[in-house]
Amino acid sequence: MDSIVNQFINIPTTCISDVMDGLNNMHPAIKPLKEEYKFAGRALTVKIPVGDNLAVLKAIREANPGDVIVIDAKGDQYRAIAGDFVIGMAQTLGVSAIVVDGVIRDVMGIKKLDFPVFSRGTAVAASGKAGVGEINIPISCGGTAVYPGDIIVGDADGVVVIPQSAEQDILAKSLDKLRKDEVREENVSGNVEAIKKYLDDMLSK
Repeated sequence: MDSIVNQFINIPTTCISDVMDGLNNMHPAIKPLKEEYKFAGRALTVKIPVGDNLAVLKAIREANPGDVIVIDAKGDQYRAIAGDFVIGMAQTLGVSAIVVDGVIRDVMGIKKLDFPVFSRGTAVAASGKAGVGEINIPISCGGTAVYPGDIIVGDADGVVVIPQSAEQDILAKSLDKLRKDEVREENVSGNVEAIKKYLDDMLSK
């Protein structure tokens, strides 16, 4: 994992979202299968039509260790883009997470893998393999533009996209905000007078 990605993994998505003014968050319906799932990695993008997941298999084969496979499945919630067997292959080959604007299946098996999967939910029906779809192109996932190589960060609150062109600036601002949030928490929480002063300051703006 490259050093900048490694730094993002310890920053909450809420903090990153705030410094980007909430402009690069995926739809809140895209959630982790387990709340404790957390990841950061560079996007390997996949664009598929509804009900065809062959391009997902191609992405898994082409992925570098640490990549996050980000899939534009058009928000379809009837046909799953993958089950536990496919997700298990991705995990074994070093993929760090899968994020899909769509659904997965074999949810209990995937949870046993303890591998970060973020989706709109689960379904029963499988996808076909007609072979339509593309990888490593600009896509929209959860209403947000994603380009190959963008940094994707996910945790219990959701998924944020960090444009590659601004990643250094966003990292610096996120780390600064995180430090300020920690100082505020330390100085204010549990202190009645400090809480009242903070609220007065906020309400007087």
